[in-house]
Amino acid sequence: MKITVQKDGPIVDLLVEAFGSASKTHIRKMLKYRMVQVRGQPVTRADYAVNAGDVIEYVKKTGRKNEIAPPVPIIFEDDDLLIADKPAGLLTFGERGTGGTSLYRVLKDFVNQRSGGRQRLRVVHRLDREVSGIVLFAKNGKVQQQIKKNWKGTKKRYYALVEGRPEKDHGTIQSWLREGVDRKMASSDKPAGAKLAVTHYRVVKRLNGHILLEIETETGRKNQVRVHLAEMGCPLVGDRRYGSDAKVIRRIRLHAFYLGFTHPVAGRFVEFESPMPQGFMVLGNKNEKYK
Repeated sequence: MKITVQKDGPIVDLLVEAFGSASKTHIRKMLKYRMVQVRGQPVTRADYAVNAGDVIEYVKKTGRKNEIAPPVPIIFEDDDLLIADKPAGLLTFGERGTGGTSLYRVLKDFVNQRSGGRQRLRVVHRLDREVSGIVLFAKNGKVQQQIKKNWKGTKKRYYALVEGRPEKDHGTIQSWLREGVDRKMASSDKPAGAKLAVTHYRVVKRLNGHILLEIETETGRKNQVRVHLAEMGCPLVGDRRYGSDAKVIRRIRLHAFYLGFTHPVAGRFVEFESPMPQGFMVLGNKNEKYK
């Protein structure tokens, strides 16, 4: 997370104002453990003077003495939010009574153990099991409801490696999505009982037989990106449920790399990114890949 300073002042005061929900004690711990950088250099003093135009960067550190290591990478955390980098193959949230492992379950246990039972997590949104990338959690019900209330203003972007070639280098796909008896989603001509889904795409790179797209969604319907790309004739690599080539490794090549939203407490727009995961561009058992 990066913050561009708007006025001169001691760094502790500017960070308290920027984070909104973080106490000075929490900010001082961040400084102590070298989690804050200015112009690329760690800052540890609370009275360090920053100037308008300076860039402050929050860098999450792990592995300190007596610290419990998180089960998955944590991109950002403050007193109200936790943003994690979900690996492919892990459910975001398992249905009640089904058991098994999920991102929510492992992070809930981690937060509970680390805080001695004083903190809880609440799910804000989900990614499909085989989709990797940024997932946002709230630490209390009030924050969860505030984020959901303003969710339409959230910016979500994905990397998508697809088969086929779209007719245009950029465009918008819009349709009414309905779930069938087989629990598979599909577009419908009739809006009754269906939900409107809007997906924007642009070509990032043309490869040998495949295309890397950047996707931005206006809505968050079940399997939305997977359905829209498949119906455009460009199914996601590895997404056999929606018509991809069965010869490639069965891993859906969809990664949620960007999330931007208004912080529910600080009231300012914040942005987070996740790098493309290892193996995302691997196509087959012979480790063929595009660079």
